[in-house]
Amino acid sequence: MSNELKNIPRDILDGMLEDFAKNWLAHDGLWFQAVEKECGMETAIRLDTEAWEKFTRIEAKRIMERHNIPPNGGLSALKKALGFRLYAFLNEQTITDETENSFVFKMVDCRVQSARRRKNLPLFPCKSVGIVEYTEFAKTIDPSIRTECLACPPDSGDRDFYCGWRFWI
Repeated sequence: MSNELKNIPRDILDGMLEDFAKNWLAHDGLWFQAVEKECGMETAIRLDTEAWEKFTRIEAKRIMERHNIPPNGGLSALKKALGFRLYAFLNEQTITDETENSFVFKMVDCRVQSARRRKNLPLFPCKSVGIVEYTEFAKTIDPSIRTECLACPPDSGDRDFYCGWRFWI
């Protein structure tokens, strides 16, 4: 780490972390839009799913290493890891215990979907990508964890969250 970074005040570092997360998300969205424009929505979603399947495992492994989360750490390890995803710095999310062997994770406010709502655009149909993303993230933390999508765009219906996931062992 350079001396310049070592001397940056904490509040500036916190802002930089948020900027890094926003930049990552902007790049992801711009990449998707470029593929969609060139190849169509179906191909863009297929390629996005493929990329997320690999990226989510990389992200999970790096979070585990950085935050000393042991492999096969069960649901407690997954809860901790979900709090360190880049999304966690940008979106409002909740975790609610159901039983000692299950919990529900909800994306209450999603930066991508909220922006689409403000622009009067249909919600991005992220369910097929999300199923791969959250399943692979959880399995990387602990292969015994199972994942179920409760609801995610393009699912219809009124709810107080954008996407919801049940994790259990």
